[in-house]
Formats: sequence, C-alpha cells, structure tokens
Amino acid sequence: MPSSVDNRVPADWEPVERVWLAWPHNRDTWPGSENGTPRFDRIELVYLDLIRKIAPHARVGVLASGNVAQRAAEMTQGIDAVDLFNVPTNDAWMRDYGPTFVASRSTGELHAVNWRYNAWGGKYPPWDDDDKAAARIAERLGMKCVSSRLTLEGGSVDFDGDHRMLTTPGCLLVDSRNPGWTKEQVCREIYEQLGVTEIVWVDGGGLDGDDTDGHIDQVARFIDKRNLVVAVADEDDPNHDGLRQNLKQLELWGASTYPQVTVHPLRIPPPRFIDSTRVPESYCNYLRLGRDQILMPSFGASTDDEAAEVLADVSGAQITRVDCRDLVWGLGSLHCCSREQPAVRPK
Repeated sequence: MPSSVDNRVPADWEPVERVWLAWPHNRDTWPGSENGTPRFDRIELVYLDLIRKIAPHARVGVLASGNVAQRAAEMTQGIDAVDLFNVPTNDAWMRDYGPTFVASRSTGELHAVNWRYNAWGGKYPPWDDDDKAAARIAERLGMKCVSSRLTLEGGSVDFDGDHRMLTTPGCLLVDSRNPGWTKEQVCREIYEQLGVTEIVWVDGGGLDGDDTDGHIDQVARFIDKRNLVVAVADEDDPNHDGLRQNLKQLELWGASTYPQVTVHPLRIPPPRFIDSTRVPESYCNYLRLGRDQILMPSFGASTDDEAAEVLADVSGAQITRVDCRDLVWGLGSLHCCSREQPAVRPK
C-alpha cells in the first residue's frame, strides 16, 4: 500500500484527463411518464448533451455492455472524444461507485481506491456490478487498485486537493454502510487510503428528496483551498433551517482552519415536485473540468442566473449550463453521474 503521508486526492480544479460515465439503462431510476411518454426516454438525450459539453475539455469514458453498449455507440457516434468500455453496471450514478483516484505527492503517480458499495445503505438492489466497476475501470487503465473494507460513496466526500475533506456523518457513520465501525476507525481508514488529516463532519441537514442520507456534493463544495460554496434555501423552504446550520458550521470552521476558507452561499431553486415527490435540486452538484470550466446543472428556475453568477465570481471559471430537469428525477445531477480522472499518468 502507498504511504498514507504521500497520498492526496487531486482537487477537481486540477487538470482532468477523462470523465467517466455509465450509460443509463435502469428504467426504475427514472420511473413514470409525462403526457404518455416514459420519463426515461429523455435521459439518453441529457447524457448526449453532457458528453458533447465535456468533449472539448476531456475524453469521456462510457461504461456499457451488451445491448446498452450498442445503444451508447449509436448515440455517441461521431464524437471523437468518447471511449466505450465493456463494463456492466446496475445503475448510472458513477460518482458513488467509481474509483477514487489518489496521487502520490512525491511522484504524481496515480492509483485507484476501490471502496465497498451497497447502493446507499442497501436501498436499491441489485448492486453487484456497480460494486465491481471501480476495480474493472482500474484494470482497463492498467492502474494499481487498492481495495478498502470501508463503504464509501464518492458523492459523500469532497476534497481540497491537499489534506482536508468535507463529509456528513449520515453517509459514513451508520450501520447501513459500516456496521461496527467507530468514528475513529473510519477516520483512520480515510487517512490510510487518502492522506486526509482534517475531516469536517457537516451535520446540519441535507435536501428534501435526497435518498443518499445527505451527500456532501448537494450541500457544500470546495471551489479552491480558500473558498467554499454552500447550499442555502429561502426562509419558507423546509430545507432552510438545516442548510442554515451547515452554513454557520462551515463559516466557523473556515475561520479556524489553515489556510482559512471563505464561505459563499449558493441558493437552491424553489421546491419542484414530480409525481408528488420533491426533487433534490442543488447547484453544488456541478461538474468541474479543471480550473477554467464548470458544467452547472440548470433547472429552469428563477435562481439559475444567480447561481451561475456566484459560481463564476468565486471560481473564475467559464460556466456552461446543462439542463437537468429530467436527470434530477433520478434524484441526482451532474456530479452524481460522473467521475473525473486527473490528468496524471501512472508510471
């Protein structure tokens, strides 16, 4: 195993070589219909739009097998940046079961960490193919892969590219993921695998409609080592009080950590419901492609312009909007469905 002290998780504003996606095929993830048309029928078009917006900045690795691979090939024909990989999956949420790419501080060499995965605490069986996907990706890349006994979803953690990490206790310190693990044991495993020495446990609350038990990528994200964006809600929104607690907690932490971190509120859209279920819309669920590009989920909401302005001002990046009104019916958005691979080649 690489030395813990030498490990770090590259930040998402560092150069990106490839973005990994899994071609959508699980109709249960986007159930129901609208005006007689299955909602799922629009999801492939969302993925195609996303791929076209990634392609000028990074290659796109798409997991698909069997008939799904044939469909993905047909849909992406003519996009030179796309590489198809014959890897089966159960669902499309690549962020949560894909590998965590870890770099050596001394050499820059990459290796992959393969966490255990059980579909957000056993909510959506089966998940056997998703649980194997990280190791299969590493094998296709010819990259060393270290397996962990810890159940950890990629959307539950966010990194500053050095030694600090944001997460929430509801996604790690629970028996549905890690029975018998103490907080100290979880922290030790994260240190051993990722070199993280400062973990911020954000515990105010998540979003109504979020089935992940509070993934941090819906709540707060590092823009760089000195700036965070944090989801907030209007006072009449049921999410207001919990998100306000997160904001206050992170403001206090930001003033005490080193280097200090400035917190920037990022207002979520007004409540929107599909089939009587609120969808968890948050602009924190953006996909960043290095320092200069952010793909921001848009929801046709009055807050879209404001969010784009905040993200542009804080990051200095170009903001490209991706319409996620259909995608979010699967209870996730751009960050949830993707996994960026840093532009560092293994030796």
